[in-house]
Amino acid sequence: MNTVVSFFAGAGGLDIGLKQAGFDIKLAVELEELYCETLRLNNHENVRQGDIMEYTKGKIFEDSGLESIDLMVGGSPCQSFSTAGKRKAFDSPGGQAMLKYADLVVETKPKAFLLENVRGLLSAKKSPEDKNGSALEYLLSCFPGYEITYKLLNAADYGVPQKRERVFFVGIRKDLNKTFEFPKETHSQKGKDDKKPWVTVGDIFKGLEGVEHHHTNYSDERLKFMKMIPVGGGNWRDLRKYGEEVVKEAMGGAYESGGGKVGYFRRLHIDRPSPTVLTSPIQKSTNLGHPFEDRPLSIEEYLAIQEFPKGYKVAGKLNDQYIQIGNAVPIRLAKVLGKAIFETLKA
Repeated sequence: MNTVVSFFAGAGGLDIGLKQAGFDIKLAVELEELYCETLRLNNHENVRQGDIMEYTKGKIFEDSGLESIDLMVGGSPCQSFSTAGKRKAFDSPGGQAMLKYADLVVETKPKAFLLENVRGLLSAKKSPEDKNGSALEYLLSCFPGYEITYKLLNAADYGVPQKRERVFFVGIRKDLNKTFEFPKETHSQKGKDDKKPWVTVGDIFKGLEGVEHHHTNYSDERLKFMKMIPVGGGNWRDLRKYGEEVVKEAMGGAYESGGGKVGYFRRLHIDRPSPTVLTSPIQKSTNLGHPFEDRPLSIEEYLAIQEFPKGYKVAGKLNDQYIQIGNAVPIRLAKVLGKAIFETLKA
């Protein structure tokens, strides 16, 4: 009652958490060979480099060595549903891959499935041409025979040192007559109502003393302004004390744009959880600067914020490593969800 087939395995975050929750990963499928190398470097069992679009019911059972599946999981590519992208939804390769995942769930009939994606999926249209069709409603209709529960979760509310919001879908096969409930939050910003306070960047960085850090660097232009941001946490607004002309020079065209622009020239606050770690810590609008040092977050800090096991190895060049870690499901959150699914199936 604990077998898992995993698609879009990436760097292994979701699979590691599920394994910690008691599941046995029988097959991990990942399109990118470099990511497969990461999984193999960390002794991930039965890794297959392959495209989900080429998988069938028969191939899944053949590659996994299973005759039935307890849980199928996947965090399909999210760019097509992100509010920051063009939102091509199901008209994109990522959207098509999500629908293929749904087809494989229906064909193989696992007892349960878990699907993860960005919060933009909740508000996206089915396609750019379909102005009325909801991507969410369409997706839910693609899993006949499953009772589906979905919820937008903030990883910080479960003890992850990161304010990362993602929507999770859990489907339980209807013939099992079991109801899944998302686990209750264990943490909150202030730590009220019997909840613990959010885990902060400072809490996590204590465990990195003496660690050698590998990181990308700022350009000389960006570094000039980052040095003006107060240590311990801040962003572009702190440049105002140097005069509005300095702000204009630093912000460039973004100076006249709307929105809060909180990610520009951002140093992480040592006494707060990290913002969502993304695929690069040096994007202008989503900068992830070290609280005290004049540099972006390192690979080691990325891994710690996502709570990968100590000594976890990530294949590829520096930018490849940031991408893999930034796309992962936080380990602790995956474990919490895995335990809840495990208990539901066992009941």
